[in-house]
Amino acid sequence: MSQSRVVAATAVHLRILRYAMPTRRSHVPLSLVVGTNRRATSDGDLARGLAASEAWAIAETWHRFAPMVLMMAERSLGSRSEADDIGQEVFYCVFRKVKTLRDPDSLRSFVYSIAVRALKSDLRRKRLRAWLSFHQPEELVDLSWRTLDVESRDLLRKCYALLDRLTPRDRLVFILRRMESMTVEEIATTMDISVSTVKRSMAHASNRLLRWIVADPGLAGLLDEGRWG
Repeated sequence: MSQSRVVAATAVHLRILRYAMPTRRSHVPLSLVVGTNRRATSDGDLARGLAASEAWAIAETWHRFAPMVLMMAERSLGSRSEADDIGQEVFYCVFRKVKTLRDPDSLRSFVYSIAVRALKSDLRRKRLRAWLSFHQPEELVDLSWRTLDVESRDLLRKCYALLDRLTPRDRLVFILRRMESMTVEEIATTMDISVSTVKRSMAHASNRLLRWIVADPGLAGLLDEGRWG
């Protein structure tokens, strides 16, 4: 398959996903009660405050990183409620393990890494349950709060159905690269894999998505019509 076809198919897939994915959350369903004065502090100082179990640091960590984690989780899973569950798991782990962080200035990467590991584990559990039950994976796309027409909802569900067919690693590499705009090196560090593995996963995911999009009349037509361009 030509590189141009891979790029075109990837672009169509991303445009459909982004059509219903906001660039910024209008609200965060999980919250911490904090005062009106939030501290402007570095990630390093924030990590040290967390390690000392200071209340202001716990609140500021949530406000600083929750939108990033929740958005990545929602894009990866296609479900707001699933993303909220992952968010609770991630921050519980961050608060519990922050004392193991050797470089306080790398707090952001620390949070990202925990989020990616939680997402990977969740995707593996769902994939295993679907295989053991001999049923299709459960519906994860939660669009009840978005104003999409029937056709757009159907296209979005089809795209997430394609993502469900990828391995957890390939799916996360694809999301981090194409939707989170992370570099190959950043993904390698966050996922604790080599740069070459990231490149192989990205190529594998893109090529498989291309084949599946071309095989689906509803999605293949978008490549020719340029409706999302």
